[in-house]
Order: sequence, then structure tokens, then C-alpha cells
Amino acid sequence: MIPLTDKTEARYGEIARLMAETGNWIVPQIDYGIPFWAKPPLSTWLSASSVTLFGENEFTLRLPYLIITMIITFLLGRYALQKKINFFIPGIILFTLPEFFLHGGVISTDLMLSFSVALTMLGFWECIYSNNKTLWGHLFFVGIGLGLLSKGPIVGVLTIPPIFIWLVRFRVSPKKIFHLPWILGVFIVLIIALPWYYLMEKNSPGFIDYFVLGEHFLRFIDSSWTGDKYGFPKQQPLGIIWLFLFAGALPWSFILIGKIKGKIITIWNDKWQLFLWLWILWTPFFFTFSKSLIHTYTLPIMIPIALLIVSNWSSFKRKKNILTIALSLPILLFGAYFLKPTQQAIRESTDKYLVEQSIDDGTTLYALLFKSYSSQFYSKGRVKVITLTELENMVKNSKIFSVIIQDRHKRQIAPEILGKLNPQVIRRKDGLYASH
Repeated sequence: MIPLTDKTEARYGEIARLMAETGNWIVPQIDYGIPFWAKPPLSTWLSASSVTLFGENEFTLRLPYLIITMIITFLLGRYALQKKINFFIPGIILFTLPEFFLHGGVISTDLMLSFSVALTMLGFWECIYSNNKTLWGHLFFVGIGLGLLSKGPIVGVLTIPPIFIWLVRFRVSPKKIFHLPWILGVFIVLIIALPWYYLMEKNSPGFIDYFVLGEHFLRFIDSSWTGDKYGFPKQQPLGIIWLFLFAGALPWSFILIGKIKGKIITIWNDKWQLFLWLWILWTPFFFTFSKSLIHTYTLPIMIPIALLIVSNWSSFKRKKNILTIALSLPILLFGAYFLKPTQQAIRESTDKYLVEQSIDDGTTLYALLFKSYSSQFYSKGRVKVITLTELENMVKNSKIFSVIIQDRHKRQIAPEILGKLNPQVIRRKDGLYASH
């Protein structure tokens, strides 16, 4: 089993572990007594519930996301049947998209957002055009509610504008728009999301201001924003989101670009095709002028890309060749996992093995000046941060212990103190040391 690696997956794994251990299901915690304000709790609830039911390990933490991934693939299967092609084609296509393949079954708030966005967009479409308008109309609002609990108001930012543009383009009558159960739908959204937001602000004052204003506005419009409590804004060149999209959708991005050539008018007049293209293009357009973003922001639009490929499936020539090329990417990525450089990179990006070494040695584990999320998780929260002065006193008092020391902090240790620490595991950027 691939260990939880720093920072992202180990962080959310530790937050879920803390929730299951402390029983505090309202306020997610990044450490004991320290609230985590950066994300709503839906993903944490899923992992913490799985841990509570099935025990604490990497698999149980990831199990809910594997299930959600399967639900997404089955949700898309019905669109393959409409085109009279194999039910599993959309799922196969999804897993050939590098961005989706790398995050399917991984602890991720973006996967839950992707599911919520898909439920909202497809709920809208089906409510307008399917026979089961009531069910899909309700699912539209369920998607919004779940999105608010997944990553917050961004669910509305990613869904309402493309829907609005589509409505204006085809001059959809108000009668069709009111197929959506607006009054009951608003109540559905409020019932799903409002109680937690209210309780969170009540139990952890200041959350709303930080999360809504800071995480949803200042992070994206102000590159100098220094309010991030859990790291730092990821500074990227303007427009990098388009490169993330192109790379994350290979090799299908080449094929779709080829399909769009000379067919702009056709797409503009095709309700389903334009709906999917607006869904795909709106997200990168919205983030074009933001410098604070990461590649996972493109994950929600892997779903409409798969649907667009399914929609055009009958027009593809040499389908088997295309699928063979597309499948080669995830196969290569999977194979690369077993290569020695990959295994070494994984070992360097998690403190699991350092924690295990200290347990084998039977010593108390500390971390000098900084502790990683993976060290917190694998030590079950027992790893403690110590200062240079505390380290010196422990060595002088001949205390038996192990300590994780990063190279950047190692240079600050007095030579006579460092000389009394025995290297147990040495890595590129840090190491595990034991007192003599």
C-alpha cells in the first residue's frame, strides 16, 4: 500500500484520524486543539467514518474516494448507452486521463468537488431533457449542497456561469427552467450545508471570514495575500491552468482540439456539445488570471471531457488504436511506481519509515522545530516538536529518544550536541537521529 505522503494526502489523512480519535465531527483539526479552516469537512467525514468502521490504515482512509470514483464512472455509463456503445467506455476514458487516474481513490477534496459539480451539471441537464425531471432536479440542488461541504462556494462559481451562458445561447424558456424545484431545492441546499457552517462558526469563531473572504477571494485576486494559515499561496504564471488542462487530458486533448477545428458553428448550435464545452472551458477561463492555483483545479472538468469523447465516439476512426495509446499512459504511470527512483521518491516524501524505525527502537519520537503531517499520522499524534534548547537539554541529561531533524535545522545544532546524536536513517533533506 502506498503510504500517505506529504503534504496533501498526509494532511487530510491526519485531519481525518484526529476527527475519528477526538470525536469532534464539527471542527476539523490540523493538530490537537488547532482548527483547520481551509476546507469544509465532507472529505474528512468520509475518511473518518471509514476509519471508525473499518480501522485505521491507508486503505480505509482512501476507501470512500475509491467508491466515489466508481459512482462517477457508473453515473457516466448511462450516456454511453444512449450512444449505443459499451457502458464502461466512459469509465475507461476517465482512467486514461492522467489527471483523473492520479487522483481516483486518493484522499482529495477535489474529487468530492468533482462529484458535486458533475451532480449539479448533469442534474440540470437531465431535469431539462429527461423524463425523470423530479429526481434530477433534486440532484441538481444536492450537488450544490455537497459542493458547499466539499470545497465551499466555488461549486457555484464553476457551475452557474456555464449554465447561464448556455441558457442565454439557446433562449431556454422560463417554463423549462422552472422544471427545477427551486423552493424545495433551496431548502435541500440549506439542510445539507447550513447546519455545519453555523456550528463551525459558533464553535470556531472567525472561520467564515477566513474561509469565504480569504480562501475564495483574496487567495485568487491578491498574489501578495499572506493570510494562508496552512502553507503559502502556490504562485504560478498567469494562464498556467490551460497547460495543466492540456497535460492532464492527454492524449485526448490532442484529439478534441482536432475535432473542434472547422466545427465551431456546429458545436455552437448543438445543445449537448456546447453544454459540455462550456463546462470544460469555463473553469480554466475563470482561473486564467489567477496565480494561486494547482493542477488539481482541472480535476472537475475531466468528467465532461470523458462525456465529450463519448459523444463523439462514433466519429472517431481507428478507435482501437486511440484506446491503445490512451491506455498506455496509465499503464506506464502504474509501471513507473515499481521503479527504484519512484520508490525512493516515495520514501523521501513520507515520514512513515522514520516513525516505524523509532517504534522498532522503542524510543520516544520528537521532531526538531517542525513536524510533518505524515509523522503526525503514523505516530498517532505522539510526535512532539522540540526547540534547539530543549534538544540540548535532553542530550545533556542523557535522555533516550529519537528525533527527526531537517537539514536546514541541522546546521543550527551545536557540534558537541550533534556529535552525541547517532544517525539512524539519512535522507536527502532530513534524517532520523537517536541519542547515545
